[in-house]
Amino acid sequence: MTPVKVGLLGLGTVGGGTATVLKRNAEEIARRAGRGIIIDYVSTSKSELPEGLGLSGSRITRDPFDVVNDPDIEIVVELYGGDEPAKSLVLQAIENGKHVVTANKALIAVHGNEIFEKAREKGVIVAFEAAVAGGIPIIKSLREGLSANKINWLAGIINGTGNFILSEMRDKGRDFEDVLAEAQALGYAESDPTFDVEGIDAGHKLTILSSIAFGIPLQFEKTYMEGISDISSEDVGYADELGYGIKHLGIARRTERGIEQRVHPTLIPKDRLIANVNGVMNAVLVKGDAVGPTMYYGAGAGGEPTASAVVADIIDIARVLTSDPENRVPHLAFQPDSLSDHPVLAMDAVDTAFYLRLSARDEAGVLANITRILGDDNISIEAFIQKETSKTNGKADIILLTKVVNEGDMNQAIAKIEALDVVTGKVTRIRVENLG
Repeated sequence: MTPVKVGLLGLGTVGGGTATVLKRNAEEIARRAGRGIIIDYVSTSKSELPEGLGLSGSRITRDPFDVVNDPDIEIVVELYGGDEPAKSLVLQAIENGKHVVTANKALIAVHGNEIFEKAREKGVIVAFEAAVAGGIPIIKSLREGLSANKINWLAGIINGTGNFILSEMRDKGRDFEDVLAEAQALGYAESDPTFDVEGIDAGHKLTILSSIAFGIPLQFEKTYMEGISDISSEDVGYADELGYGIKHLGIARRTERGIEQRVHPTLIPKDRLIANVNGVMNAVLVKGDAVGPTMYYGAGAGGEPTASAVVADIIDIARVLTSDPENRVPHLAFQPDSLSDHPVLAMDAVDTAFYLRLSARDEAGVLANITRILGDDNISIEAFIQKETSKTNGKADIILLTKVVNEGDMNQAIAKIEALDVVTGKVTRIRVENLG
C-alpha cells in the first residue's frame, strides 16, 4: 500500500522527536500500521530542515496553512501548542477532511467539545494521547483498556515541574523559590512558571482525564486549581512527621452529587506508590469498580517520550483510515449522544480531610478555643502536633490533621480561627487524601 502522508506543524522538541522516532522505527511502525508512514510536509520557522531527522524528502513551508490545505496530506500533526493559530489550523484541517493528531492539552481542554463535534460532522479522527502525561498511554488506557469499568476516581501527578520542586523541598529541605530557580535553569520551568506552579497546566490535563473517565463534556472552566507556591519547607517537614508526603495532584472523583474536578497540593500517606513518584516523572492512579486500583507511571514530557504518544496516535489513525466512522473509538470514550449531564461540583461542596498549620501565642486556652471552633462546625481532629514556643516571638506552630469534612464548613472554621487575637497570620491548609 502507498505510505500515509503526514503534515507536521512545528519542529521543536516534540516535532523533532516525532521525526526521529518515525525514522528510527520505520520498519517496526510499518509492520504495526500495515503501511509506511512518512512526513511529507513540514511547517517551521527554520529556513531549512535539520539533518538526521529523516526529512530530506519532505517539503518545507513557513505558512502552516500550506500544510493544512495540501490535498496530499492525510494526517495533520499539530505541535504548536497554545490557543491560536492552533485552533484555527485544527478546525481548517478537519474542514478539509484530514485527521488530526495533537499534543495540545489547552486546545483540547478549552475547545475540545467544538473540535470533536466538527470532527464527527466530517467523519475524521482527532487524536490527543500526547496531551496528557507525555509518553504514558493514560488516555488509551482510560478510553479502551478500562472500558469495562465504572471509574470511581483518579488521581495524578501530571505536571513534572511541580513534582520536581516538591521532591527537592522534601529530600533536601530547600525553599520553594530556591528550587523554582533551579527548575528554570534546568529547563523544567519556563521563565514565567505560572502555568506549572499554579496548577493551570495540570488543570487542562485533569479536565481531559475527567471527561474520558466519567463521560461528561469537557468543562475546564469548572476545574478548581490551586498551586504550590505557598507550600513551605516547614509544611513538608511537618507532613513527614505525620507520615505523609505532599504532592501536587489532579483529582477527579464520581459522587452521587456530582463530579469532583480539582488540582491542589495534597497530603498522601508515604506508603502509597504515588507518594514515591519523584523528580519530573508523572503518574496517574485510576480506581475502577472491576479492576480495582491501577497506576500508570513514566516520563510526562520530553521530545521522544511525548513523540512516542504522537506516533502511536498516527499509527492508530493509519490503521483505520478506511474504516466506518461509526465504528471508531469515540473521542471522549462514550458515544457522543450518551454523554452525562452529571454536574461538576463547586469546590465548597467537596468533602476531604485537611492539614492545618497556624501560629499562635503561647497562652492558656488557645488550643481549647481552636478545638471549640472546629467542634462547632462538626470538624473532628485526627492528629495534633504543637511545636516548642519560639523564644524570639513567643509563638508556637500548631499542626492539626482533621477527619473528612465539607470544604465549605472548613472555610468557615478557618475564618473564625484567623479572627482570634492569639492567632497570627493566615492558617495554612492542605487537603489530605488517603487514596486507598
